Amino acid sequence: MTASQPPTTAEELRGAGLRVTAARVALLETVRNGDHLGVEALTSGVRDRIGQVSLQAVYEALHALTTAGLVRRIEPPGSPALFEGRVGDNHHHIVCRSCGVVADVDCAIGEAPCLTASNDHGFAIDEAEVIYWGICLNCSTAS
Repeated sequence: MTASQPPTTAEELRGAGLRVTAARVALLETVRNGDHLGVEALTSGVRDRIGQVSLQAVYEALHALTTAGLVRRIEPPGSPALFEGRVGDNHHHIVCRSCGVVADVDCAIGEAPCLTASNDHGFAIDEAEVIYWGICLNCSTAS
């Protein structure tokens, strides 16, 4: 690897202290190629890449990737957990109340954590999670 080439998925896993397995490589690539995917869609994507993989193996790999900071887990209220590859930038999300589609929203102003808590209760705040709700363009034009 030269300085101008990004690390491979396997190198990223090793760099995060994770064992490189076909399932983890396929899962990380599926997350990054998807858009706020749930576990079922991720499992299907991994199976398309490497063949049979158990749902338990996907859950375990997602836990490891999330803990290592390679994947971000979001849980909009009323929705199953979704996973994305955009990590470390404290962006937010907008969710359609009608169809459930999720999109990224960059931080509106300033540096992370973007929002100042009215009372930090002594915490050293390093992240703010905001979910905007509305109706997406497809749903608003369909009705």
